[in-house]
Amino acid sequence: MPAENPTAPTAAPSPLKFLGPQWFATVMGLAGLALAWTAAVPQMGSAARWIALGIGALAVLVFAGLLALNIRREQLHPEALSADLNHPVRHAFLAALPVSLILLATLGAALFGAAVPWLVLWLLGCVIQFAVTLWVLSRWTRGNVPGGFQWPGITPVLIIPVVGNVLAPLAGVALGESALAAAQFGLGVFLWPVVLGLIVVRIGMQGLWPERLLPSAFITVAPPAVIGSALLHLGAGPAWSQACWGIAAFFLLWSASVLRAMLAQPFTVAWWALSFPLAAFAALTLRLAPTGQPFAFLAVPLLALATLVIAWLCLQTLRGLQRGTLLLPEG
Repeated sequence: MPAENPTAPTAAPSPLKFLGPQWFATVMGLAGLALAWTAAVPQMGSAARWIALGIGALAVLVFAGLLALNIRREQLHPEALSADLNHPVRHAFLAALPVSLILLATLGAALFGAAVPWLVLWLLGCVIQFAVTLWVLSRWTRGNVPGGFQWPGITPVLIIPVVGNVLAPLAGVALGESALAAAQFGLGVFLWPVVLGLIVVRIGMQGLWPERLLPSAFITVAPPAVIGSALLHLGAGPAWSQACWGIAAFFLLWSASVLRAMLAQPFTVAWWALSFPLAAFAALTLRLAPTGQPFAFLAVPLLALATLVIAWLCLQTLRGLQRGTLLLPEG
């Protein structure tokens, strides 16, 4: 019997192994853009609603596909999910799944009105989001050990578990769950400056995060943009939302400072970090336009920018999947 050749090449790992929870950021971006187009209906009429329906349908299809593929991934590569959950950065992407559920429920309620299916989906998303937020932050109690609090793991990706909580009022008020929505909103508002402060300290102590994560800087735009919209749903005066708009505008310009260095990097799924924040900022601007927002003239250009960027992200993602350059191990 011939001896085995120790130098024989091993089979390449399946691309499915690298399809982690971070891919749900694509659903966040698409659903967020659909919600921005629903916010444009008062200005643009039924055309905006039809665009929102089309983008929303795509978001649902992408979500269903990713969910099915991730279930299959867990069956075939359970060690891959375990590696994600123990990774200092990737573990926070687990929140992208419940955030996607909340956004899809919000979109359904916005397009078709309050109904039991959207309420069930919203409640499911909110419960999972709360659990994920608790799990992510409970890791810090382990101390400075692998899987615990470590400065290299403090990046804007940690904001995703926060954003999911402040999203609650966008659908919760219309679905008759104002009290629950406000409670979860309060949790997110409390945690936002905590995580932001940690990010600032991390930059001061260890510098910016790795270049492949540079697009995550744009995630800092999302919390003030979403909080501004949520405050309008909760009945707060427009001045508070306008203040949030100013904060979001600052973080958008601050994030743009890394754009040149970011564009020098190969395209990865991390670039989808631009999508939801841009859509959320456009949506807030559109919602504030009737209140006398001084920068209301930016509403339509911001919506166009978010749409063009997300269309480009979709194109680059399809190209990357076709060329086999996206579902690879981290370099």
